[in-house]
Amino acid sequence: MAAIRSPTLVVMMLVLGLLVACLDVAGAQSIGVCYGMSGSDLPPKPEVIEMYKTQNIGRMRLYDPNQEALSALRGSNIEVILGLPNDKLQQMTSESEAKTWVQNNVLNYYPDVKFVYIAVSNEVIPGGQAQLVLPAMRNIYSAIAAAGLQGQIKVSTAVDSGVLGVSFPPSNGSFTDAARATLEPIVQFLASNQAPLLANVYPYISYIDNTGSIQLPYALFTSPSVVVNDGQYQYQNLFDAMVDALYSALERVGGSSVEIVVSESGWPSGGGNPVATVENARTYNQNLIQHVKNGTPKRSGKAIQTYIFAMFNENQKPTDGHLGEAERHFGLFNPDKSPVYQINFN
Repeated sequence: MAAIRSPTLVVMMLVLGLLVACLDVAGAQSIGVCYGMSGSDLPPKPEVIEMYKTQNIGRMRLYDPNQEALSALRGSNIEVILGLPNDKLQQMTSESEAKTWVQNNVLNYYPDVKFVYIAVSNEVIPGGQAQLVLPAMRNIYSAIAAAGLQGQIKVSTAVDSGVLGVSFPPSNGSFTDAARATLEPIVQFLASNQAPLLANVYPYISYIDNTGSIQLPYALFTSPSVVVNDGQYQYQNLFDAMVDALYSALERVGGSSVEIVVSESGWPSGGGNPVATVENARTYNQNLIQHVKNGTPKRSGKAIQTYIFAMFNENQKPTDGHLGEAERHFGLFNPDKSPVYQINFN
């Protein structure tokens, strides 16, 4: 005989079930995947958008306003970071050019495409183009504000961990002098507009550059215990330490209210380095998906929006940089849409 439940108990169970479901959705929505297109054999854009939907990936980073991809995104409800490429920065210092760019690549698709951030350049700070970033951000923001969308679409820029002069311990995090000169006014701009800083965070790179001082489990989220004690904060993984070092650097330039969105993170499954293996890539990315729901020690309990790099292995990525052949092996999927390894986005 089935147990008889009181109406009050049934209601409580329904409410609890709804709460758990909401928490699951919130966790899943913390994760996105970067859609790079530097491959000669990638699937058609509409098929890629369908992959995002069938894989339950609710966020996407696009590095440039590819019109075919934007058209395929219409009605998908996928939240999009749209990149303004580095080679357009100089052009965007013109208000009229910025207005045209926003009209052609944002307003022509909104609200059918769910833009959440415009990433004005990627990893140009510090560097020769750094001084162009803030003027371009201001002009893009003005064009979005003129359309009445400043609350819905945030304007930011993406930086890498090279902007940090000090990163250890995380509470001592600070920008290099060169990066600070550019970033301090940008951080003020972000704070005044309640926009996040986009940051590309790669424990893989930190590990391969410091194998003598960083243990692999610390980089892969598999350390069984605390590795770094930093005052009131304890760190069991390198990802948290890197993000919190950026938070400390933000605080030092008046950006304590600015949140960080991790606009890239990942681990290569091949490319020659002994730790660039399928198993390590699967371990890192699966643990990343689970971990970012919980925040970092500095921002505990607040999920970190995080974008895995990348959707596909890309055979046209350059191999003459710091990562060599591994650049082509960050994909979750092969170009034929088969998974490089099994991973669960839920």
